[in-house]
Amino acid sequence: METRRLRMLVELSRLGSMRAVADLLDTTTSTVSQQVAALAQEMGTALIEPSGRRVRLTPQGRRLAEHAGTILAAVEAARHDLAPEAEPNGTLRVAGFATAIREQLLPVVTGLAESHPRLRVLIREHEPAEALRLLSEDGTDLALTYDYNLAPAAGDPALHTTALWTARWGLGVPATKGTREGTTLEVFAQFAEHDWIVNSRNTADETVIRTLASMAGFTPRITHQADSLDLVQGMITANLGVGLLPAGTATFPAVRFLPLADPDVELRAYAVAGHGRLNWAPLALVTDLLIGRAITDR
Repeated sequence: METRRLRMLVELSRLGSMRAVADLLDTTTSTVSQQVAALAQEMGTALIEPSGRRVRLTPQGRRLAEHAGTILAAVEAARHDLAPEAEPNGTLRVAGFATAIREQLLPVVTGLAESHPRLRVLIREHEPAEALRLLSEDGTDLALTYDYNLAPAAGDPALHTTALWTARWGLGVPATKGTREGTTLEVFAQFAEHDWIVNSRNTADETVIRTLASMAGFTPRITHQADSLDLVQGMITANLGVGLLPAGTATFPAVRFLPLADPDVELRAYAVAGHGRLNWAPLALVTDLLIGRAITDR
């Protein structure tokens, strides 16, 4: 049913005259008559009947007018609720990698509980490829992803990507090894004969390791995979290999962190959403808050 026709029926029940309805809605009497007749045909029942020189609603027409009032109120409420300038409310689905959720999103969600109690954020932890797949399948509204400066992700013209922050990474190695700091290639060359640990659900860090190892003149022996950085450190502690770790991370006692510079290794974090949803108030609000946190943390 067209809401325009329902509006005419509601006004007809209130005003009792098609001419009065036409004047109110700035149209013609014949248009009102045609639209009410079309609505009656859609419903399969007569909605009006003659009453002297005027018309009146049948019992079915009066009943539909009652429903129409409720329907039109709900449509108007939805229009206000979804307008770009509306107060953010509803449910926002976010899929992202663990560090972004823990360090950036959770503080935002905590603040929203007080500032926007009608806005609910549902969180799912996923690596970039998984989060982007959910975004394409409408399984999430916002994806928090990352790539590395030495392993840039391919862009998608259907998506809008907002840069959030960057973080330097280094190499985690057993503290018992007699290693020395140097350029990235010098550091890598010291572990040409070691096993290497990479992410189990994303290939970006493996690409970085293979690229730098190739520049240092060897092919890395990649043996172990782990998604959790704590597990990576546990493997390093057990002398199972070496792996990339973010700068500033609290290292285990048996793990030594070697900074990587020249070339630098940087993780770059992004907020990704579909172009068609950028004006949705909850999405715009959370994205702006994440950008604000990223700027503050620099």
